[in-house]
Amino acid sequence: MHAQAPDRKQVARTLSLPLHDMRILVSGATGFVGRALIARLERDRHRVVAWVRSPERAADVLGTSVATLAMACSNQDLERQLGTCDAIVHLAGEPVIGKRWTPERKRALIDSRVGLANRLVAAMAKATPPPRVFVSASAVGYYGDRGDEILREASPPGTDFLAKLCDDWELAAEKAHEHGARVVCLRTGIVLGNEGGALAPLKKLFRLGLGGNLGSGTQFTSWIALEDLVEIYVRALVDSRMDGAYNATGPEPATNAKFTRALGKVLHRPTILPAPKFALRMILGEAASALLASQRVVPARLVESGFEFEHEDVRSALTAALRPRAVH
Repeated sequence: MHAQAPDRKQVARTLSLPLHDMRILVSGATGFVGRALIARLERDRHRVVAWVRSPERAADVLGTSVATLAMACSNQDLERQLGTCDAIVHLAGEPVIGKRWTPERKRALIDSRVGLANRLVAAMAKATPPPRVFVSASAVGYYGDRGDEILREASPPGTDFLAKLCDDWELAAEKAHEHGARVVCLRTGIVLGNEGGALAPLKKLFRLGLGGNLGSGTQFTSWIALEDLVEIYVRALVDSRMDGAYNATGPEPATNAKFTRALGKVLHRPTILPAPKFALRMILGEAASALLASQRVVPARLVESGFEFEHEDVRSALTAALRPRAVH
């Protein structure tokens, strides 16, 4: 049984910005999280500018109510656009899983996160007036491979490539403080939703009877339901009390074995074919570490702030994510 979420009008009285009529620039707008967030922002009557590679594709995906700005725009155009915006949400980032981490791939992962954050902050410095809020994605990869250690926001970063990438990503975003912005970095776990993300390839494998533990299955997987993540982004945009890093994860991180069993039960498929570590490393190389690292991350600061999670355990999140959509 979940406690009833507080009335949004009551919450609004403690916030620095209205629950509507903000103008927000969003990078990564056509991605899995970006699409869901923009739909939610529009329901609250916020106006969105999607900073995207292809404005034409963005219009097809997001609809004509969302303004677009090409990433190939001049710095002056970006500065002018930011001068009309109250906030920035930086979601852009090349996928971490799917390709081997060659030197070229690592550079793409860095440029799409740290490089774009640097460009946004540099444009903020010349925008008149600059946006008042900068909310940036980050990831639980910040902590590295930490076994069963419980990881809160004050825990130190890891030392591997992903940890360094997340640390640099956050440091780039935090420079927006220098231009008067409130900065929030959301260290996100695996996002569970029905229209993409990590579940898209997993569903195919499990429905073919190929689901199973990754490696030993004892490593902890930190996850977050898409609906909860969207609400965390909305809260970060409008709640002046939020500042700094927050773990955007469900309250109960699960071992990979528990996650696998829960997904198998929801899909009514067996989970008997594990993927050994050596096989994952042969296929993905260093990128396999993103699947095998153990991160037992808890959302300590969100819980302390009174945030109400719709899905507190992984079985609930998976059931909701894979529920058949109603046809209207």
